[in-house]
Amino acid sequence: MRALIENRFGFLALVLIALGALFGVAFVTRQGVAPVPVPPPGRVAVESVSTVCPDPAGARVSAITPPGGKGDGVATVAEVTEPGGKAPSVARLEGPGVLWQREAPAKSGPLEVSGSGAMAAGLEAAQTTRRLKGTARGLAGVRCAEPGAGAWFVGPGPAAADVVLYLVNADAADAIAEVLVYAGEGPVVSDRGNSLVLKPGEHRTVHLRDLAPSPLVMAIEVRTISGRVAASARAVLGKGKGADWLPAAAAPARTVVVPGIPGGGGRRELYVTAPGETDTVVHVKALTADAFFAMKNRESLDVPAGSTASLDLSTGIGGQPAAMVLTADVPIVAGVMATGTGSKPDVAFTAGAPAIAFGSVVADNRGGKDVSSRLILSAPGARAEVRVQVLPKRGAAPPPVDVEIPAARTKEIKLAPPGGGDFSVVVTPQPKSGPVYGGRVLDERTPDGLLLTAQPLALARTWVIAPPVQESSDVVLPDRPAPPSTGGD
Repeated sequence: MRALIENRFGFLALVLIALGALFGVAFVTRQGVAPVPVPPPGRVAVESVSTVCPDPAGARVSAITPPGGKGDGVATVAEVTEPGGKAPSVARLEGPGVLWQREAPAKSGPLEVSGSGAMAAGLEAAQTTRRLKGTARGLAGVRCAEPGAGAWFVGPGPAAADVVLYLVNADAADAIAEVLVYAGEGPVVSDRGNSLVLKPGEHRTVHLRDLAPSPLVMAIEVRTISGRVAASARAVLGKGKGADWLPAAAAPARTVVVPGIPGGGGRRELYVTAPGETDTVVHVKALTADAFFAMKNRESLDVPAGSTASLDLSTGIGGQPAAMVLTADVPIVAGVMATGTGSKPDVAFTAGAPAIAFGSVVADNRGGKDVSSRLILSAPGARAEVRVQVLPKRGAAPPPVDVEIPAARTKEIKLAPPGGGDFSVVVTPQPKSGPVYGGRVLDERTPDGLLLTAQPLALARTWVIAPPVQESSDVVLPDRPAPPSTGGD
């Protein structure tokens, strides 16, 4: 034994044997530890919202936070200004469920509508202009845009309309934005460059004819390189032809639903853009009150890579309120232009939109003798059910109404508070409802023709999905170094 101990290799073997025995006993006698279940993602109420009305001069600005928020909060409306400039006047919303409206002065700049606490969840704002003469005659309404990293718009090009892009930096840091145009002939490269730097509080207008003067149809992508911008786009088709804002379209996807296409006479034109590097065939189906079908001779649309194509839907949907369901093997962006009737027809635009899983809020609606507001709701899959709550500017709110949309059908709902007047509307899917998409159409009858504007229903800024949180040492321990390379490629 003494000789073995004196031998250093033998001593090391004894130590290893002893350690092995200890670990073996510990392994056999250890207590079982149940795995910690991973919690699912949860819904968290939105506590801060900022949205920008791009060009409210001469327009009616409407803002509302739907009822239901808990605790304290504040929502304000103020002009976007550069830091160090003249302090803007600030208006406050009275409280949840109370519609705030003002006619903006003729020289008003972009307005920021922001909320915090209980006044943030569901805060919604819109601007609507009504003009009875001039090149911009018509109703032109737009949902005030939330600053973000990117936006898409699709519609007529500068050869068919005067299209103006509005970019606003309401943050306290610089923003760099890039403007990309996808025309019928493919991507447009401008000699003037496509990048813009916006200082804090700065706003710019970009006339698309300066970037791409010839396209008849096009899509616009606004992409920020740094910071955030609120982007909006307006199209004026010329005297007697109408004007409206292009709603922000859903990001490129292989399946796109374009909801809220108004019924009635006039042209209906579909625009589809394939911004990638692969040509695609887009399969087109119409979703109306009677059927979910592929239109005869309009079953598909070829869209070359990086370009925009159009398709006349007028006879295909036969003047019915509708949604279009588009599928392709590459991501696409889509929208629809609806033309009114009369000697001086107006236009309205809708665009691809998400299902309103958390509900939707439309701030500006009107009812009266010659003015009407309607919801157009579509359920491309299973049966859907929503609760519609009207919030009038004056008087008590009427009881909410539950509306069922049959599977693979579209349903139109006329909105009217008791006594008419201005109001907001909240649309909330009910438990076990299938996916529902929608739009709001606002129109006014005049001697020269129908004025109209449309707004696809967007997800209410009510909830966000928060990822699960678990205890982990990874947040305090450095990453384990990668093993050394063994050579090769």
